[in-house]
Amino acid sequence: QVQVVESGGGVVQAGGSLRLSCAASGRGFSVTAMGWFRQAPGKEREFVATISGGNGVTSYTDSVKGRFTISRDNAKNTVYLQMNSLKTEDTAVYYCAAKRGVYSGAIKDYEYWGQGTQVTVSS
Repeated sequence: QVQVVESGGGVVQAGGSLRLSCAASGRGFSVTAMGWFRQAPGKEREFVATISGGNGVTSYTDSVKGRFTISRDNAKNTVYLQMNSLKTEDTAVYYCAAKRGVYSGAIKDYEYWGQGTQVTVSS
């Protein structure tokens, strides 16, 4: 069993930065793939970024490439999402999720989810 808890959301002006954190509990974190997803009002939840366990391979959705960076600190059982050059369309509830095995951008592949943290980007 893995539990994940997000933090770091807030309100920021367009062009600004935020760093989200996701603290995970449970055994085997270092080999657990982690992902960030988001859900804007009236829209479906969508993939943002993922990072593999072990060698830390990453993947991003096209709309955040070059602006967001996912990373992990296995010693702290924590995954981060550094968000730069934020746009109003990045406004959403951001969710952290964990899965066993290889990393994935598919929501259905993730077994463990946090409660989400709100990110609001104002113009």
